[in-house]
Parts: sequence; C-alpha cells; structure tokens
Amino acid sequence: MASKTKIAVGLDAGSSRTRCVVCALEDGKLRFLGAGSSPSAGWYRGRIADPDAVSDSISLAVREAETNAQVLVESVAAGLGGPSVEGLQGRGLYEFSRARELESNDLAYAVELGTRVRLEEDRMLCHVLPQDFTVDGKPGYRRPVGVGCTRLEANLQLITASAQEHQCLVSALHQAHLAVEETVFEPIAAAYATVVAEERGRGAALVDVGIHSTGVAIYDGEAMVGAASLPVSADHLTRDLTLGLRAAYGVSISYEDAESLKREYGCAMLGLTSDNTLLEIPSPEGRGIQEITRRQVNEILEARAEELFLYVRRELVRAGMENALLEGVFLTGGGARLSGMCDMAEKVLNCPAKFGLTRGIGAWPQNFEDPAWATAA
Repeated sequence: MASKTKIAVGLDAGSSRTRCVVCALEDGKLRFLGAGSSPSAGWYRGRIADPDAVSDSISLAVREAETNAQVLVESVAAGLGGPSVEGLQGRGLYEFSRARELESNDLAYAVELGTRVRLEEDRMLCHVLPQDFTVDGKPGYRRPVGVGCTRLEANLQLITASAQEHQCLVSALHQAHLAVEETVFEPIAAAYATVVAEERGRGAALVDVGIHSTGVAIYDGEAMVGAASLPVSADHLTRDLTLGLRAAYGVSISYEDAESLKREYGCAMLGLTSDNTLLEIPSPEGRGIQEITRRQVNEILEARAEELFLYVRRELVRAGMENALLEGVFLTGGGARLSGMCDMAEKVLNCPAKFGLTRGIGAWPQNFEDPAWATAA
C-alpha cells in the first residue's frame, strides 16, 4: 500500500463474540479493508475470568481480519465496557486575582483542575470529556476564549473504570502480540461510528446492549452529558426465559435453547407478532413434546426489556435530558437485534428509536450493516 496510507484497527472484545475491523486512513477519511470475528471465551458476566482464553479469541479475530484486509495488524484501539465502567460529573474552578481575558491555556487548566477528583481504590480515569464552561457565574459557554472574567468553572463528564479489569484487557491484548493505542468506553466508540455530529448536537443517546453489559452515552450540543453502565443486559433476557418458562409453565429448557428461542421467535413487546402461535420446545431425553405459545415467551421478554429502558430513562433524567432527545435513541450491540427493542425504547423513553448502523466508512460492506459491529467500527 502507499506509504501515506495509515492503518486503523478497532477491536471489540465482547463477551459473546470478538470483532475486529481494519480500515485505511487516507486524506482524513476511512476506507474499509477487512474484518474478522470469533466466538468469545474467558468472560464471566462482563468480566475477564480467563485472560488466556480471551487472548486466543482476540488472536483468531485479528488473524481473520488480517487475511481479509491483506495487511499486518500490530496495534489496535480496543473497546472497554462491563459493569465496572462508570460516569461521573467533574467540576474545575479557576479563580484569578484580577479580571482578564481568557486564553486557551486557561480553559485547559480549568479542565485539568476538574480531573483532580478522589477516586476509590482500584478506580482509574479513562476519559475526560469537557461539557461547557461557566464564566463569572454565567453558564453555557462552549469556548469562552477572549471573554473577560475573574472566575472560570469547567464542567466535565469523567469516565472511570476498574484499574484491575482494564489491565486484564490490556494484558490479554499484549498476550495476543498487539500494542494498545487506546481503550475507549464502548458506547462512546459506537456513538462516533453511528451518530453524526449534527445529531449529537441536537440531543441523542446511544444504548449499547451486549450479552453481559449495557452501556449508555448521552449527548447534547455535541457534549457528552451522561454515561453509565446498566445492570441489565441481553443475558438477562435469556436467563429469564430459562427460569420463567420453568416456574410459570413447567417447561424445562436449556440456556442454549432459550437463546435460540429468543432470537428466532422472541419479541421485546407484545402485540407485534402472532402471539397465539404454538412453539415446540426441545425436551430432555425421555420426555414428550413441550409446547408453549409465542405470547408466553414474549411476556417474559417484555418485562425485562421494559426494565432495561427504565434504567435508560433514569440516566436521561439524571443528565437532564428526559424528553429532550430530538434525535432520539440509537441502539447498538448484539442484544439490540431482538425484535421489538426499538418499539419498547420508544414506548418507555417517549422519543424516536432506531438501530445504530455504521456511517462514514467508505466501502463498508452491506452484510456488515448490523448494530453488533458498531463498536468495532
């Protein structure tokens, strides 16, 4: 390839599948070269339990991407998610002895002051995201360079994570012989692949629904105003089917069969499918055929999907963005593919909802038009 071409690689080491995307950076634009994926192993409920298995999954995905892209991958930007990631507000106060015009260095120093927060043991600061500035008590300034004042406040969104779990991910990448350029909170990564700047500016939220973790990023005026990891994920819907069908209807089903049932016939909202359709459920050896209606399956899924978006609504309220998302909610991650998820999001959040699909990458393949690829993209 031409010497001026740079290679950009994104890696999403998820709990279900590991995905890798390779692009060429040419004249400030990205062009798709190739991708690879592999089944994930070594994770337990969103945390790395076996670094060797995680490293093997990463290696398989990266080697496939290298083959498809016909380039050598030496370093990656990696997604960071899971229940250990949290968002919090930061505030930096910078006072002057006399009034003077603000310079860029003053803004940077106020932001730096806002990062000097006392973190709990094992916490590390991952992202510092300036929101706006307050000048002599007047809020809402985006970049008040040249404004005279005696008191400057920087308002920030800070993303923190477990230092131990972050190091586990980095170590697994190193074990796969990869350098780590950066780790990025997965909803932020997905938002920059699927939500354009104008949409973020008008107010938008991204909800990344993974198998073992769900992350939220909330934007207003191009600034991130809220971020969180939620305690409900796609895994909960599958577990609910396994336990709920047994408890309510006496139907025994394995976790794997429940996952297949959810993907093929499940819906996150009643009334969107043929609810009276009878479904045959695989039976343990020596037992007769088990039957259940589609409505009975979807009743269980609907309850948990509604709970998920109630958690999202709580984060919107906390960020002051309830009923203020003009562009609505973008759903990414493999768990977002469940039928009816957008409908449930619109019902609970009272705003438009759509899948977050990759934009802005040239030659992006049509068969990768899938919300599960948003983080890697």
